[in-house]
Amino acid sequence: MNHQTLMTIAELSNYKETGRLEEVERLSAELARTWPEAVRSFEYGRSAEGRVMRGLLVSRSGALSSADLRTQAIPLLMIQGGIHPGESDGKDAGFVALRELLGNSSADTLLERIAVLFVPAFNTDGHERVGRWNRPNQSGPVETGWRTTAQNINLNRDYMKADTPEMRAMLRLIDTWDPLVCADLHVTDGADFEPDISLQVEPLNQGDATLRVSGRQMRDALIARLTEVGFQALDFYPDLASTDDPASGFALTVYSPRFSTGYFPQRNRFTVLVETHSWKDYAHRVRVMRDTIMSLAELIGAHGRNWLELAHQADQAAMKLAGAEMPLDFTSSWREPAQAGGVTPDRDVSEARVIEFRGYAYTRAPSPISGGLVTTYDPKTPQIWRVPLRDQVNVAISATAPLGGYVVPVAFAADIAPRLDAHGVEFSRLHGGRDEIQAKAFRATEVSFSAAPFEGRMRAQLTGSWREEIYLPQDGALFVPITQPLARLVVALFEPRAPDSFAAWGLFNACFEQKEHMEPYVAELIARDMLAQDPRLAAEFRSKCEHDAKFAASSAERLEFFLRRHASWDTRYNLYPVRRVETTLE
Repeated sequence: MNHQTLMTIAELSNYKETGRLEEVERLSAELARTWPEAVRSFEYGRSAEGRVMRGLLVSRSGALSSADLRTQAIPLLMIQGGIHPGESDGKDAGFVALRELLGNSSADTLLERIAVLFVPAFNTDGHERVGRWNRPNQSGPVETGWRTTAQNINLNRDYMKADTPEMRAMLRLIDTWDPLVCADLHVTDGADFEPDISLQVEPLNQGDATLRVSGRQMRDALIARLTEVGFQALDFYPDLASTDDPASGFALTVYSPRFSTGYFPQRNRFTVLVETHSWKDYAHRVRVMRDTIMSLAELIGAHGRNWLELAHQADQAAMKLAGAEMPLDFTSSWREPAQAGGVTPDRDVSEARVIEFRGYAYTRAPSPISGGLVTTYDPKTPQIWRVPLRDQVNVAISATAPLGGYVVPVAFAADIAPRLDAHGVEFSRLHGGRDEIQAKAFRATEVSFSAAPFEGRMRAQLTGSWREEIYLPQDGALFVPITQPLARLVVALFEPRAPDSFAAWGLFNACFEQKEHMEPYVAELIARDMLAQDPRLAAEFRSKCEHDAKFAASSAERLEFFLRRHASWDTRYNLYPVRRVETTLE
């Protein structure tokens, strides 16, 4: 074995540099050549610019295919590097960790019990957009890749809508290999402080409740292992509540499924958001990342079989979620502990609890450049910050899962079906003559579009409710049953008020645009006729003018009062096209 050919450019440059994609290809091939019985290197997709997306499967169990892993019940750890290519710690640490696992005879038994799926550079196009200042807040390497794809999309916002070829390839990889745990490797920004790394695990605040004990066990054991070897690790992402103001403290974020951290709980699997601290030097960051990967592999070796069985039980439980109330979005605050006698206050009496956080001394002074306050840290002077942490998780939005499932009209099937295919969500196409059925339709009473595009889309926030209506399903429509292991994901995709539903991401925005407008002079004539012909309507109009000052003052709302009651009104305006059904459609 030639150790030199297996070393990364980061190691060879004393952690001043990181390699390009040619290094990913070279090291992947070299690992497979050196340990052919234990390493499978394969292409799992192509980027928007046609670059190879590379995966490595490593195991000594004899299972180097997804079918073999399932048959032998081998727990799979997925190491995802380079979703943000400027944050190259995961790529370099991953190659080091795999080399050590494969080359260390004492690790042979570990690789007999587990498998590792390593994606060194998820965002391959961004990886090759190299620049000196692509990560200006980060201490090394000298040059890094770019955060977004060639289409300028942040992949860690694309897990649900799956707009990009990179994400669709990743989702197919996830669905094919079904990793038990995904470690998504990042580098954080933010304040300067002592901790080296943060580790946020799910399910712990969301997802299947029976997996949360194991999620906490995984997180706490991982932090304990890192602490033993001299690193400081946090159990939450240290995002300042107010930008650049350490005194504002932190708030725990329960990530929605647009992020990897929120996506895997929808699949009844574990995820670890790993964030090394950008202000630490590159060599230090790679070391802590390497130790995190190794520790996580060892934990899965020790507990993976049990965790895998619990995950499969969660799959079976998800098959029975029809009619269940399901949380869709969360907020974080802090509530006063229960008072004497077990009485819990019915309101938030404090926004946060105070923690002691190991930071550095700092000053905040007005800037002659921006005019605002600017924070300056003194990393030579450790300081305990007594700051608030908002870590009490509350459900902000929930919905009841349908008893049958969702029907996507044929007009939208061509767009929605490939996204469902990528996720691995089960669905069927409706064919043959059908009678009208009872279904539920969501009609928006208020629609708020984003003021600017976000990740290439104008997001929509809908207010409204589901109401029973008669519905005639068309041939070619999609039926998405709720009775499937990915039921949580199905609800998160199709409930219109969910934060990362297809509706929230603007896939149905045209349905909330009014296309036909009656000229005001025509509307006036029609309204006068309606008033004259319908005394009850006239009384309703007068009452609304008397009791609703906003309505009375708005010419447009007064005219719309009549137009909504006229035969010319578009009954599909503000109608969410997906229907809920309470029975299974074959």
